[in-house]
Amino acid sequence: MKKAGIIRCQQTEDMCPGTTDFRVAREGKMAFEATGPVEIVGFVSCGGCPGKRAVARAKLMVERGCDVIVLASCISKGNPIGYPCPHYEKMKQAIQKSIGAEIPVIEWTH
Repeated sequence: MKKAGIIRCQQTEDMCPGTTDFRVAREGKMAFEATGPVEIVGFVSCGGCPGKRAVARAKLMVERGCDVIVLASCISKGNPIGYPCPHYEKMKQAIQKSIGAEIPVIEWTH
């Protein structure tokens, strides 16, 4: 079973406990259909706008055994506040550059 680290939007922490992220990961549904069920071994925020801390946090999760990094739907799709992160693309590119091409970055959760 793959091990995943999820990065979420700090702005939505008060509104979303991440329960759907954990459920779809465990069940291998939605964004996890391609990987199958994954074990979440890290669940952190981006560190706040503009998401610079997400890069170091992703790298740390990979160093601690994550096979895949996931950007939660609150970042890429704006769930539940209806406002996607304006820094999403830069954050995703910086994360991928930091962790290397061999570690996939999934761009949403549910």
